[in-house]
Amino acid sequence: MSELDAHLLIVDDDERIRVLLQKFLMRNGFLVTAARDAEHARRILSGLDFDMMILDVMMPGEDGLSLCRWVRENSEMPILLLTAKGETGNRIEGLEAGADDYLPKPFEPKELLLRINAVLRRMPETPSEDTVPKILHLGAIRYDLERGEMWQGEDLVRLTATEMQLMKIFSAKPGEAISRNKLVEDLGRDRGQAQERAVDVQITRLRRKIETNPKQPRYLQTVRGAGYMLAPD
Repeated sequence: MSELDAHLLIVDDDERIRVLLQKFLMRNGFLVTAARDAEHARRILSGLDFDMMILDVMMPGEDGLSLCRWVRENSEMPILLLTAKGETGNRIEGLEAGADDYLPKPFEPKELLLRINAVLRRMPETPSEDTVPKILHLGAIRYDLERGEMWQGEDLVRLTATEMQLMKIFSAKPGEAISRNKLVEDLGRDRGQAQERAVDVQITRLRRKIETNPKQPRYLQTVRGAGYMLAPD
């Protein structure tokens, strides 16, 4: 996906921030729609598809985490959370709700732009029709490497942008352990213990979609002292 083709949805109850972000992102080539709260966002999402949502956590009425969970139940659209809460626990809560990234307030608009572009670049490009598919089998799950799609029988398994990127990373090196630090780097995140913990959360979410028993993973294994490893059939 080209970042310049992306349609973004901004959800923030602060009108000043909404207007500033909308103008800034439009100047940088995005198509932007803004919603004043979660209810307004739900109405917009009922009629339009977006490439990414920029979502404020602290809003009156329904908060951003609740809206994030609702969106994730219905869509794999990438979500970036804006939050005034900088503590690691709040960030982890956002990732567990289904967000792909987060940015604490206050922030520099340029950093937001960089994070948006980084998330969009994780989205898989549509392959050409004549591409020969390559498939990894994970029990009842099959993963199409070329399309970046996961299937269980005839049902497409919804993956978030981050989960897609993780599967791309792991499937490129099946049977090889990849460190948490390397995963953070390949995901385009800042280095640090908090980001490594965030990767652990993403791995937990991905296991729920792959494993019969996520607490005793067979296919997305933890390698003690080395990181994580994808072990297909």
